[in-house]
Parts: sequence; C-alpha cells; structure tokens
Amino acid sequence: MPDLLQKSSYFYELPKSLIAQYPLQDRPQSRLMLVNKQTGKVEHKHFYDIIDVLHPGDVLVINKTKVIPARLLGVKTNGTPIEVFLLNELSHGVWQCLVHPGKRIKIPQIISFSDNFRGFVSGSDAEGVRTIEFENKEDFWHLLDQYGHIPLPPYIERNDSKADLETYQTVYAREKGSVAAPTAGLHFNQDLLNRLEQKGIIITEVILHVGLGTFRPVKTDDITKHKMHSELCKLPEQTALQVNSAKQDGRRVIAVGTTSVRTLESFAQNGTLLAGEKWTDIFIYPGKKFSIVDGMLTNFHLPESTLIMLVAALAGYELTMQAYRNAVQEQYRFFSYGDAMLIL
Repeated sequence: MPDLLQKSSYFYELPKSLIAQYPLQDRPQSRLMLVNKQTGKVEHKHFYDIIDVLHPGDVLVINKTKVIPARLLGVKTNGTPIEVFLLNELSHGVWQCLVHPGKRIKIPQIISFSDNFRGFVSGSDAEGVRTIEFENKEDFWHLLDQYGHIPLPPYIERNDSKADLETYQTVYAREKGSVAAPTAGLHFNQDLLNRLEQKGIIITEVILHVGLGTFRPVKTDDITKHKMHSELCKLPEQTALQVNSAKQDGRRVIAVGTTSVRTLESFAQNGTLLAGEKWTDIFIYPGKKFSIVDGMLTNFHLPESTLIMLVAALAGYELTMQAYRNAVQEQYRFFSYGDAMLIL
C-alpha cells in the first residue's frame, strides 16, 4: 500500500492530448463518471444524467463566486514588461498578487497597465506574494474589466478569448472575487438546474473566492508539511439551515466542487454548520474525516495536487486512483474544461 502522506502516491500518467483546451458548446453534454464509494462501482454517463442519479431531498451546494479578469499585463517605470496575477483582495483596491518576473520588482515600485490604471507595489511576503495598491479605486472594477484577462490555467495552452469570459464562468456566478473557476459547476446550464429543482433537489449556495490556496502545487514530499494559502469563504444562514436540516433527516449533502467541500467543512462544528464569513486554509487529504459532505461533484484534477488528495479522502485512495486510470483509458477530457466525476 502506498504511503498516503507522500506526494508521489498521487501521481498518474496523463497523455497531453486528454487535457481539454476548449469547453463543449453544450455544457451538460460533458461525460460524467459515477463513482460509488461504498461498492467501488464505476459507471460512465453523460452530465445530463445527473438528474436521474440525484434524489428528491438531496441538497446540492454550489459556489456562487465569480471569476475576475485577474491577469494584468503592465510595464515598470523603465518600460520593462511585467505580468501581474491578482490573488486576494485585502481591502478595496488593495490586492495580494503574484508578479512575473518577480525578481525584477524592487519595492516600492509603480506598474502601469494603461494611462489611467496603475498599481503601487508596497510589500511582499516570504513566498514572494506582493501587495499592490491600485489607483482610481472608485473605477477599479471597470478598469479591471477593461484591461484584465481571464486567467486561464497554464495547461490551457492558448490565449484567452472573448468566449472565455462566458465559458470560464458558471451560469450562477454572482459575487466577484475568484482567480480560477470552480470548475465542477461549469457543466450546469440553467435548464438543467431548473429541472433538478423541479425534481425536488434543493440547490443552495456558498461563496469561496478561489485563490492561490486551491491551485498552488504541493512542493513537499510529506504532504502534511504543505501549507495552504488562505481563501475567503462565506456560508449564508439559509444554507446552514438547509444543510443542517438534511443532516438531521439523513438526506444527502452533495458539494459541487472541492471549493464547496472546503467551505462546508470549514464551517462545521460537531457535525453542524454555523453561518458566517472567514478565511480558510483547510487542507483535506486521506485520514481526514468529513463532518458534513456525503458526496461530491468534481472535475479530474492534476496529478499530485491538493485537489486529487481531497477526492481520495472522500472516495478512498485506491478507488480514486483506479477511477483516474479508468478515465485515462476511456479518454475522458481532463482539468478545467474537461469532464466530471460524481462521488456518492
């Protein structure tokens, strides 16, 4: 049995050709791997079949965060090109950012993105994350929409396009703040959501603004030494009431995406949810117990990532790795614009 606390245990071989570069035009036409964590059975379906798999009374928890155009291309005062990647908003117009090439940034420093859009680099932490205060704070979001780019992940080897403004966003995205999409939700369209509600599935919401914590690679061989960056999450009162009621009744709570899982488990106290807002750095890997989540809808994640470790914590390590090998064999589409897995 592999050491489940070693990063290398979560490696799998993935042909580059299976990494989805574009989304499907019809979101629910994606494939869906159904994984039964009790029996170990794996079935191959389409995403629209989810309506036949979920039961009336199931609670489906979605993350309503909205992706922002977090990638900015600017120049230093001497004309050197600089790329800025927004991470977390500390206060209005003040952000934690990644800067590339970071070694060329001396502090203090001004970066210009246009004649009327500039940022003042005022500090950095031990890991090189910079603090940037933007001018024209009252127009910040308008200027970001004008000059920012959708932050497609590096494994999507193309420039972002206008189409990505819509396709790299869930249909229910509402609150700005994420630098990557909660991709499990990309498979829903509004018609499918309506049909689920008509069947009696309860759809409720959380917010987790996806930042560096979600996609930062694990650099330590011992995964227990990996430190997650904190991300802002919110649990509304209504969601807490609906989930707590389901838990009391023995109905299933199914999280849409790892971000929804991490939010629910971050607010759990003795098997009950307490509404609120907090920064979470929760890291879930095999050996960690789930207080709230019974099932999860998720995409297929990078080898050795914290995301596949979370999946293994819920489904079990052997079943997870078997499912991933099966997905490669069956030529599923991987990562952000790829296919989905439902673990029940």
